[in-house]
Amino acid sequence: MSTHFIGEGNIGSAPEYREFPNGNDEPRRLLRLNVYFDNPIPKKDGEYEDRGGFWAPVELWHRDAERWQSLYQKGMRVLVEGRTVRDEWEDADENERVTFKIEARRVGILPYRIEAVTLGTRPAGSQ
Repeated sequence: MSTHFIGEGNIGSAPEYREFPNGNDEPRRLLRLNVYFDNPIPKKDGEYEDRGGFWAPVELWHRDAERWQSLYQKGMRVLVEGRTVRDEWEDADENERVTFKIEARRVGILPYRIEAVTLGTRPAGSQ
């Protein structure tokens, strides 16, 4: 089961990068982000109250995932578009567990909490 997902939240920990062998082809690359998707409700005093936020693992499969590992940082505000996927597994005590993860199509960086942006040149042949 999966459904379309769009959400805005904060990265809660350093990104995790992994590579998986893919036969003779280029390895599959995964960047995993742990994101807290909040639900800010404005209060009368101008402040916001979070009601009903949740943590979700966000998986971004892309050939440039290794380069992006240093781009995404803890505390950064991101906009995630993708799909939610039900993930069934067993814990150490052999209890069946169900969680939901987000398989991202896009993870956009929002300008909140960013102090500076440095642009570099791309290596020849990259898109």
